[in-house]
Amino acid sequence: MVQCIVMKQLVQKDPEAAIVLFWKAINAGDRVDSALKDMAVVMKQLDRTEEAIEAVKSFRCLCSKQAQESLDNVLIDLYKKCGRVDEQIAMLKQKLRLIYRGEAFNGKRTKTARSHGKKFQVSVKQETSRILGNLGWAYMQKTNYMAAEVVYRKAQIIDPDANKACNLGLCLMKQARYDEARSILEFVLQGTLPGSDDIKSRSRAEELLTELDSRQPPPFLSNLPGLDLEDDFVDGLERLMDEWAPNRSRRLPIFEEISTFRDQLAC
Repeated sequence: MVQCIVMKQLVQKDPEAAIVLFWKAINAGDRVDSALKDMAVVMKQLDRTEEAIEAVKSFRCLCSKQAQESLDNVLIDLYKKCGRVDEQIAMLKQKLRLIYRGEAFNGKRTKTARSHGKKFQVSVKQETSRILGNLGWAYMQKTNYMAAEVVYRKAQIIDPDANKACNLGLCLMKQARYDEARSILEFVLQGTLPGSDDIKSRSRAEELLTELDSRQPPPFLSNLPGLDLEDDFVDGLERLMDEWAPNRSRRLPIFEEISTFRDQLAC
C-alpha cells in the first residue's frame, strides 16, 4: 500500500522518473499487469503515445489473462489519442465479437469497473452500448456517417443515453437529415433520455440545435462511403438485439435505405 502511494506521488511530481521505474518492474516481472497499464497511461499524458502503443503490444504477453481486457481498453484509448482510427475500429469490433461469443467479462454477466476512485458494476448490456458508442464516434472521424448511424441506433436501443443521442443527432446533421436530427436532440432537452439532466449533454444538444437552425439543405450527397460493417459483425449485433429488445422492428430504417450498399461491405 505504501509503495503504491509513493508511486502515485512520483507520477505526479516526476512522471519521467516513474516511467523508468515502471520499466524496471516490467523487466523484473514485478506486478507487470499494473506496471504496464500505468506506464502506458503516464506515457499518454506525456504525449509519448506511439511509444506506449508499442510497449503494450510488445509486453502484454507477460500479463495475466485477466489483464488483457483492460489492456485492450488502454490500446483503444491510445489509438484514439494519436488518430489511428482504423486500429481503433478493429479493436472495438473485436471486443464486440468477444461479447457475441460470450467471452467478455470472463463469461460473467457483470464486471467491477472503477472511475475516479469509485467501484461500480457494469453489465454486458451496458458495455455493449458503450463500445458501440465509441465505434460510432470512430466512424464519424472517418466521415462514414452511414456506418456511424447504424451503430449509434443499435447502442441507443440497447442502453440509451443523452450523450449518444447528441452524437446520433450530429451524425444525421452530417447527412443533411435535419428533421430527424432535430427530433432526437429535442428528446434530450425534454428530459426523456437517461443523462438528459447532465449539463454538458443539455448544452451540447442546445448548441447542435442552434447550428441546425442556421443550416440550409445542401445539394444531394454523393460518393458516400460504404458501410464497412462485415456480415458476421451485423449478424452478431442482430443476435444481441433479439435477446435484449425482442419487440423491436427487425430492421432499422437505415438498413432499408442502404440495402444497395450491401455488396460494398468489407469481407
